[in-house]
Amino acid sequence: MKLRVAGLGSILLLCAPPALADGMFEGPLGISDTRSASGTSWQPDATPMNAVHFMADDWMLMVHGLLFAGFDDQATRRGGNQGFSTNWGMVMAKRELGPGELDLRAMLSLEPATVGRDGYPLLLQSGEALGGKPLHDVQHPHDLFMEVAGVYRQAVSDDLGLELYLAPAGEPALGPPAFPHRRSAMSDPVSPLGHHWEDSTHVSFGVITGGVFTRFAKLEASWFNGREPDANRWDFDIRTPDSYAARLTVNPSESWSVQVSGGHLKSPEALEPDVEETRVTASATVDARVGADGNWATTFVWGQNWETEGPTTPAFLLETNLELDEHHTPFARLEYVVKTGRDLALAPQNDLRKFDVVAATLGYVYDFAPVASLLPGIGGAFTVDFLDPGLEPAYGHRVGYGFQLFVRLTAPRLGR
Repeated sequence: MKLRVAGLGSILLLCAPPALADGMFEGPLGISDTRSASGTSWQPDATPMNAVHFMADDWMLMVHGLLFAGFDDQATRRGGNQGFSTNWGMVMAKRELGPGELDLRAMLSLEPATVGRDGYPLLLQSGEALGGKPLHDVQHPHDLFMEVAGVYRQAVSDDLGLELYLAPAGEPALGPPAFPHRRSAMSDPVSPLGHHWEDSTHVSFGVITGGVFTRFAKLEASWFNGREPDANRWDFDIRTPDSYAARLTVNPSESWSVQVSGGHLKSPEALEPDVEETRVTASATVDARVGADGNWATTFVWGQNWETEGPTTPAFLLETNLELDEHHTPFARLEYVVKTGRDLALAPQNDLRKFDVVAATLGYVYDFAPVASLLPGIGGAFTVDFLDPGLEPAYGHRVGYGFQLFVRLTAPRLGR
């Protein structure tokens, strides 16, 4: 068993000054800052935020992050167990600039150290490579630099605004808000199995996005580097942008956000530089308050990949996070993904063969009282995996399972 623990989110939060008493600010067209999710994506305005924010001259600064540290165990002959810590910390600085608003961001993760180059065990997970071989049944760590970006927004009329996003490391307009930022996923310490069908481009080294928005909708397009990060997780993997994407997001009410998007990724995998991929996604997120102090966030995502040298494969995800009050949060995730033998690193004769996988997760987090600028919690999650019959020779079973026991640290929720 390997043991790796530490976290960046807690370090950033402990260094932050006390929060302002009031809630979030409003941007151009009166859009609340709570609508901003990862990259340039939107989430429901009603989404709560766990963060610390304060003023420094003309700048509004925000610090937030998320840290899980615990033990992960995955069954079957392709499983394993490991101590691990998934984590990220983010600093945002915002101010008025000319007729608009400038937003600067830096999002970092220590997962290259706390998870390690080999990743953490996650049955049926796939994507990216290590040592010249495709990763399978493990989740790779995030890079140190998850986002380094600037975004400028300006209203050009009472009903219309423009947005420009430039990021040496950032997220193009493709897919839903990335899972580390989704309220519906904030209690689950591991990545979805459909990550590489839905939101894997959230760490892209070189992104330019332009958009036009109203109070209720945004249309945007991106030019970006479609190559997945390499095995050196500590540096920038800057390449000339070679891929493109577009996304339409609609927020019909403060509790809903819906998006459809599509993109073409040129040479996303280093081991298959001649393979290109077209991805289409659709998602819906609903967020509603529960009782006097609770919150219920739910997200549905569909994603589908077409490869130039492979079959078409879809992924479906439904996840929910129910904060009953200040202490008790049950959560769940249900996934159905079609993966190829190549995705799962099976024998070469199975490269283009498709396999159905289903994973169902139930979990729970108990949050203690805040300590300084940190909200500590303890929790666990249990997953049952239902494998395609064709996978039994490789895994030894038709049903697998996995569990995590962990502590969680984040910032207290704003407004509490």
